Amino acid sequence: MTKPLGPTGEFFKRRDEWRKHPMVTNQLRHATPGLGIALVAFGVYLVGEQVYYKLYKPSNEHYHSTSSSSQ
Repeated sequence: MTKPLGPTGEFFKRRDEWRKHPMVTNQLRHATPGLGIALVAFGVYLVGEQVYYKLYKPSNEHYHSTSSSSQ
């Protein structure tokens, strides 16, 4: 059995009820509604890009550096 709170415990219990209010606890999630989906999509993009470059490694022929010196 739980011990009765008494007058002091009741006082603090009522004073701390605001901490459990939905506006306080879910504030970050409501402030950034699409952040979770965006992070997952960006992670899938990064993994897909790495897999693509592992499978289809670009050859060095395509990257000719043309150094033009203007002196």
